[in-house]
Amino acid sequence: MLRFPDSFTWGVATASYQIEGAVGEDGRGPSIWDTFSYTRGKVLNGDTGDVACDHYHRWEDDIALMSNLGIGGYRFSIAWPRIVPAGRGAPNPAGLDFYDRLVDGLLEAGITPFPTLYHWDLPQALDDEGGWLSRDTAEAFADYSGVVVGRLGDRVKTWLTLNEPWVSSHLGYGKGEHAPGHANWSEVWPVTHHLLLAHGLAVQQIREVAPDADVGIVLNLEPQYPASEHPADIEATRLADGYWNRWFLDPLAGRGYPEDAVADSGWNQAEVQPGDLSVIAEPCDLLGVNFYSRKIIVGADLVGEERPGTPPEPEELTEMGWEVYPEGLYDILMKVKREYDFETIYITENGAAYPDELVDGRVEDDNRISYLQRHFAQLHRAIEEGVDVRGYFLWSLMDNFEWAYGYSKRFGLTYVDYPTQQRTVKKSGEWYSTVIAANGLPSA
Repeated sequence: MLRFPDSFTWGVATASYQIEGAVGEDGRGPSIWDTFSYTRGKVLNGDTGDVACDHYHRWEDDIALMSNLGIGGYRFSIAWPRIVPAGRGAPNPAGLDFYDRLVDGLLEAGITPFPTLYHWDLPQALDDEGGWLSRDTAEAFADYSGVVVGRLGDRVKTWLTLNEPWVSSHLGYGKGEHAPGHANWSEVWPVTHHLLLAHGLAVQQIREVAPDADVGIVLNLEPQYPASEHPADIEATRLADGYWNRWFLDPLAGRGYPEDAVADSGWNQAEVQPGDLSVIAEPCDLLGVNFYSRKIIVGADLVGEERPGTPPEPEELTEMGWEVYPEGLYDILMKVKREYDFETIYITENGAAYPDELVDGRVEDDNRISYLQRHFAQLHRAIEEGVDVRGYFLWSLMDNFEWAYGYSKRFGLTYVDYPTQQRTVKKSGEWYSTVIAANGLPSA
């Protein structure tokens, strides 16, 4: 048996726009994801989050579902446009009331809430004023954070500011694959800076409102490996790590932006004002790590040329086309331990999409169980070697709106029949429940 620490938190994760629905109810304002999904051709099959999993109305049933599985922690996100519909200004009482009820319901069920304050659903009104290209959005986020923590901070003791700022900046502004749908690579760097600034300002605000709270940020970290030992591959891998991992870890750790990647990007850092880097480096209590896959990097001047070695072909892919590489979880955790001083870590997302089918009331997703078993083993290995990981949040509690893929990809432990909103726990959900009960898994 691979046993985990006695105080280890086994949880699940979701995000507001992906599950809540009720986009026009109780004073919620539109978000950039409403606008993006309503734009023809942006989301597969024209899907939107208008209804999603109807969690806004079914939250009590979903808490009962988690309770039956033995879930110890629930990482959810709070919809900024539900709290402050215009992004700034007077809060919406009905929005605060919803999360008030949710938190109380979780605590009554013995489930610890781990809210994320921003999981990509920026109020459309702020995007109309420049979105994350505007420094004002960072300040508005801090104000919104103070409102939420002021209401819930007497019961919620751990807060996460941003989810995956890499995705917000690179896919939302650089590639246009996510809201707000820009495709201008030069926007990535100022957007990234304003996101990180928003995090730092929010940490300061949360400290004022709830001094005893634990605060952190969630990054999607990904180990980068050279395709060979050729110097061009090694150099390209160093830069890739700079763009993906160090661009966020370094300023959070007080080192500023990585000089090699900044020089390669051509960003002149005009948006960085005096004192900004100190704000971004405001000490955190924890780091959330989202892990899904790895990258193998080929040097630009080796593309198409004879190689000194052959890069390995992926042996296994999820339905997202992501390589299954559990060792990468161990490697990225050891990198963080070796190179930084983030003492406490949570795995805030990890999971896989597979083409699940409901047959005779069952979903036999053995592929997902295999995926999780192997990742848990690598997580246990990292903990045994001194990485202080306090909990694991599986993505996701239930199938949901998978951003630009709409409802075509299923990550959940629970199968959702969208027309009826019927929830069916998959075989992987039953298996995860046994892991939680044992606080470990068989070593085999």
